[in-house]
Amino acid sequence: MSKVLIIGGGIVGLTSAYYLQKRGYEITILDKGDITDNCSFGNAGMIVPSHFVPLAAPGMIKQGIRWMFDSKSPFYVRPSLNVNLINWGLKFMTHATAKHVSQSAVPLRDLSLLSKKLYEGLAKEPDFDFELTNNGILAFYKTEKAGEEEAHLAAKAVELGLDMAVLSADECRALQPDLKLDVLGAVHYRCDAHLYPTKLMDALLKYLVNNGVKIERGKEVDRIETAGNRITKVFTGNIAWEADQYVLATGSWSPAVAKMAGVKISLMPGKGYSFMEPEPQQRLTIPALLCEARVAITPMNGQIRYGGTMELDKINTRINMERVKGIVESVPAYFPDLKPAVPSEKDIWYGFRPSSPDGLPYIGRSEKRENLIIATGHGMMGLSLGPATGLLVSQIVSGIATDLKMEPYAVMR
Repeated sequence: MSKVLIIGGGIVGLTSAYYLQKRGYEITILDKGDITDNCSFGNAGMIVPSHFVPLAAPGMIKQGIRWMFDSKSPFYVRPSLNVNLINWGLKFMTHATAKHVSQSAVPLRDLSLLSKKLYEGLAKEPDFDFELTNNGILAFYKTEKAGEEEAHLAAKAVELGLDMAVLSADECRALQPDLKLDVLGAVHYRCDAHLYPTKLMDALLKYLVNNGVKIERGKEVDRIETAGNRITKVFTGNIAWEADQYVLATGSWSPAVAKMAGVKISLMPGKGYSFMEPEPQQRLTIPALLCEARVAITPMNGQIRYGGTMELDKINTRINMERVKGIVESVPAYFPDLKPAVPSEKDIWYGFRPSSPDGLPYIGRSEKRENLIIATGHGMMGLSLGPATGLLVSQIVSGIATDLKMEPYAVMR
């Protein structure tokens, strides 16, 4: 039986293991933590075919510079002489064009639609109840400018075959009559869905353990041995791990791990924050995106999860309370009855979204190490794109035809 070693126990690593196990591979997963501390647990739980516009888009550079001077803004780049950040930023600027947005739309749409289909199939499996709900997402706006931008996005989405509708404020109220609104309107991303990430990850972990997948927690890779164009061993301390093929799915830590194998990946960690509050009245039943504030709100397990911000910086353990306050203060402007309190630091989750400079994930076999498959760079859409990435990884490992054309996601693009 062919052996596969997966480095990283987030949604991409676990779904890769899931589909590889189905194909009969002997799998070991190494994770530097206890797995419950990764991005896949603390995100907004949104499945978003609507998100076919990459982060690298016209206007983002100008907007990002303005936001840098606002301590509560949704996007921030910490000024630094970090060579990786400078190189990433230069690549980002070259991709922030209308042409790139147009070229990225179909690959992002196709990856998202494949993931949604796989989630729907997974939800039918025994013991895979993760509260998958197909009632879309509402992108609320308060200004005419944001409304025009959303309407343009909706028109493009319809051209791409996605189900979206522009709603008036009254139409929004009719969908959730117990929720007071102060908005001009919204676009209903009816093609989208949401789930409860904790239940999903717990179900995946339970399935994998029950089906012979070895999951090694607290095993941080600190050295990779190569010979010729192949990886021969991976080390965690004094322990050597050998396999026939290796999958790198370490999110924002991917550049550092890849470097041990002599492979370069252009990636920056984008820190995001989230916190939960009880919502016994369950007035919010459809997830919300607050367009101007760039905040995500999701009903989840009888509570509401509030999340947002994108801080591009080195991986760190700082909690920027001003950015958390920015999330808190934005909510009542759209929902006057929802007034989350500023959480204490111990109740704030934060994670790092692995952001590629062009906004597309890296999925494919390394050109330098033929037995290394890279699966990272999903930005804010890791959970949304996880199953599709896992399936594609399993097909690449197996050497069979992939469900999607892989060129847009190539590691050396």
